[in-house]
Amino acid sequence: MSRFFTRLSEQAAELAGHYAAFILAALFVILWAISGPFFNFSDTWQLVVNTSTTIITFLMVFLIQNAQNREASATQAKLDEILSIVSTTHSITIGAEHLPLNKLKVILKHLEEQSEIDPDKHKSA
Repeated sequence: MSRFFTRLSEQAAELAGHYAAFILAALFVILWAISGPFFNFSDTWQLVVNTSTTIITFLMVFLIQNAQNREASATQAKLDEILSIVSTTHSITIGAEHLPLNKLKVILKHLEEQSEIDPDKHKSA
């Protein structure tokens, strides 16, 4: 099931990001707006577009999140590989994305101190 969902989310993300998807969605909205006078701008007429867009948005949130999670994980794996190869890096940063925020702040402070970076100089006024 996981493999099926991965393929589905990849294909859906690719299709949703295509210019034709935008044109199709725009045409749907235009046709819906043009049909308003024929339906006397009824509640049912409004409900069609509201329900359609809500369902599509709801489903796309999960598909897009899945695609972003996979992309972020792949990027993180590549960065971790680079960090493991470069001898001047600190191994404490490998896998840091899995740490809680308070531990990440400690690592960041430690690295800034080692680099002699003054974080106050980089803050905007």
